Amino acid sequence: MTTVRLPLFPLNSVLFPGLVLPLNVFEERYRAMMRTLLKTPEDESRRFAVVAIRDGHEVSPSAPGMPDPTAVPERGPAAGFGDDPLKAFHEVGCVADAATIRERADGSFEVLATGTTRVRLLSVDSSGAFLTAELEELPEDPGDEAGALAEGVLRAFRQYQKRLAGARERSLSTGADLPDEPAVVSYLVAAAVMLDVPARQRLLQAPDTASRLREELKVLRAETAIIRNLPSLPASDLTRGPTSLN
Repeated sequence: MTTVRLPLFPLNSVLFPGLVLPLNVFEERYRAMMRTLLKTPEDESRRFAVVAIRDGHEVSPSAPGMPDPTAVPERGPAAGFGDDPLKAFHEVGCVADAATIRERADGSFEVLATGTTRVRLLSVDSSGAFLTAELEELPEDPGDEAGALAEGVLRAFRQYQKRLAGARERSLSTGADLPDEPAVVSYLVAAAVMLDVPARQRLLQAPDTASRLREELKVLRAETAIIRNLPSLPASDLTRGPTSLN
């Protein structure tokens, strides 16, 4: 079992390998993380792990609030995640490689990272200025019939896009540039389809590529059928993921 210890960045969203993650970092615990990452030699990757929050808040309260206006907000690396942070996070996350870490005049950071490798969360350490975690790297096994499943998912995804564009009364600008490598297809579709965090998390932690593609095929067919029967849908950009407030 290959393990690694990395800084831990919990989010209210799921990061997939190959997907870009923009971050607006303003909390002190994550500022400290970025200052540490900036010390990494230029020829080495500035890596940290992203995990989706199961129970807790991405941004810790910074002022007294309800129901007690006099209560002092919790502070520290594990603020908002309870007595055992490990239980507050989903078990499987993704390593992020920060290509850009830019410090602003006010001490906050603008970060642009890319997901690389899935990892399983083994333990969380809250003794430092920011959370760190021991992580087990997870292989990406293709599974059975991944190639054929990827072709089916791409066809279903294009149909989903067409239906969604029609529901939003917009032209479809995507098309022939979609990848055909099964694992890449599986992660692109997982990030692009409008799903809640638990559904995205299930796709991230699928045991292999083929299993993820099979689940996506079911999701795409169901979502396309729903769109077909609805007059309109809330606006959503398929090519952009949420930017963390943190």
